[in-house]
Amino acid sequence: MTIALALHGGAGTLRRSDMDAELERAYRAGLEQALEAGHAVLRGGGAALDAVCAAVCALEDDPLFNAGRGSVFNLNGKQEMEAAVMDGSRQDAGSVAGLSGVRNPVLLARAVMERTPHVTLGYAAAEDFARRAGLEMRPPEYFHTDKRWQALLAEKERLANGGSDEDISEDRKHGTVGAVALDAQGRLAAATSTGAAPPSGQAG
Repeated sequence: MTIALALHGGAGTLRRSDMDAELERAYRAGLEQALEAGHAVLRGGGAALDAVCAAVCALEDDPLFNAGRGSVFNLNGKQEMEAAVMDGSRQDAGSVAGLSGVRNPVLLARAVMERTPHVTLGYAAAEDFARRAGLEMRPPEYFHTDKRWQALLAEKERLANGGSDEDISEDRKHGTVGAVALDAQGRLAAATSTGAAPPSGQAG
């Protein structure tokens, strides 16, 4: 059976006019690295779930993308990451929300699906489970990028000058990264990951 993998680096807005050639090359390189990480699993006969997790982990580790290390800040200056996995062969899913120290939230979402009776865990309970599950944790400075911090300061200034959530422009919209795969055994799986939503405590 044919194998397939598709991914996206964010469902928000990224306009070519906002990038120079060097930045565009960096985005393309990040996407290609994620694609290769997932496709290598499929070429080796691996499962679709392993492939999408590998691809999304690569995006979470790249500070250019709004997931994991590159997550945006909410208005309180915190990062509250989310992720989800869906396994078609098991007809099962797992998700997490409100994470601040898990290097790869997508792996925690998978652990929720495979190792708990729950579909979703969030905030302190999710991070406690991540530690018990042996997942890699990172300090706040690992996730702090100047690009995201400056974007937060600009957003706060906009709101202080009378702006609202309703009039947010397209260039300030950030979205979820994700991947979907079909493996040689015909199994389908998908995974997504994203950074903070502007209001603290919001999930989904």
